[in-house]
Amino acid sequence: MNDHTPAPPTATRRTAVRGALALGLAPLLLPGRAEAAPRALVRARRKHFGAANVDRRTGAIRRDRVLLSWVGCAGFALAIDGEVLLLDAWIPRGIHGGRVPTSVAELAALRPRAILIGHGHFDHAADAHRIAELSGAVVVGTAQHITQVRAKASKRIRGLVVGDERDPHGTVRRARLGSIRLTAVRHPHSTPKPPDLSDPHLPLLPLPDPLTPLLHPPSLADCAGLLTGLAGDAEGGSLLYQLRVPGFTLVWHDTVGPLKEDAPRVRRVLRRLPRPDVHVGAIQGFGQITNGLRDVRHYVADVGGTVFVPSHHDDWGAPLIASPASGYRGPLEAELRRIPAARRPHLRFLSDPHDYLRADRLTFSRRRTRRAARRRRGRQR
Repeated sequence: MNDHTPAPPTATRRTAVRGALALGLAPLLLPGRAEAAPRALVRARRKHFGAANVDRRTGAIRRDRVLLSWVGCAGFALAIDGEVLLLDAWIPRGIHGGRVPTSVAELAALRPRAILIGHGHFDHAADAHRIAELSGAVVVGTAQHITQVRAKASKRIRGLVVGDERDPHGTVRRARLGSIRLTAVRHPHSTPKPPDLSDPHLPLLPLPDPLTPLLHPPSLADCAGLLTGLAGDAEGGSLLYQLRVPGFTLVWHDTVGPLKEDAPRVRRVLRRLPRPDVHVGAIQGFGQITNGLRDVRHYVADVGGTVFVPSHHDDWGAPLIASPASGYRGPLEAELRRIPAARRPHLRFLSDPHDYLRADRLTFSRRRTRRAARRRRGRQR
């Protein structure tokens, strides 16, 4: 080669823009224009969080709002401070299928930063490995949750350990997910206890809807997945999560245990946590067989907060256990009236299947904070 062969010209911003103009890619390079997001991401985010809350070009989500989209059972897609998180990772199916209008591929297309696992049973975590594989999301939970998810995966899954099933109830672990401060509290899974004679309740056994499997027939894979999950997926410990960003606090848990008998320490821990703007909690549990919704009342009273959103009260696809949310509304309203008015949150009830993927039902504004006000003043200057 000739030592005097001229070197190729150095690319400059001007030549890059000229080349982009020729290829029709200028919007990706010009200042002030964010890069366009994949169509699948934009489509999935607009479907789950509402078109008015998602930029049609970039897929960016409004940061001044907190958005929850119910995907069945105790699972939600959450948009908070511009981040997407999944709370649990399972689309209900079993003796029925296709009742929740989303899919594993669509949840993965949301590009969640993380998947928070409340506990490891199939109706909470069975789709976590597939969503994590497709999206690259971090799986957050106990060491046992993460081990169980990884055992099902065909590729490496990132994990963030915030607990262990051997931790005593009431153990608190803390972590961060970007701008989100996370607190995880070890608490008990639902279980029946002898009737509480000091706080008597009638059993609560809502009737399943026999039409659901006829209107939404399951596939063979749905039935097989139910049997596999019932047989193999372990609890791995149960965690209650508190998520905090400036101007907003959320509490979420996917089971309600007998705190009075098994975990009085948890009640003290919950009372010390900052009061949330929104408390999202499971209300269906084995405790209702002997003590109605007593355990639910304990969680709601101890967590406090402004709004309570029930979950895990829908027809989520398990025989004899799952039933429509309509059977829970009256008993829940009556139970919450037993909480003193000063500590009683407003109830934002969800009904299945009408409120699946209805972010407009669960849209909340963040409070203005001093830090945000200083940022706004700085931009105005």
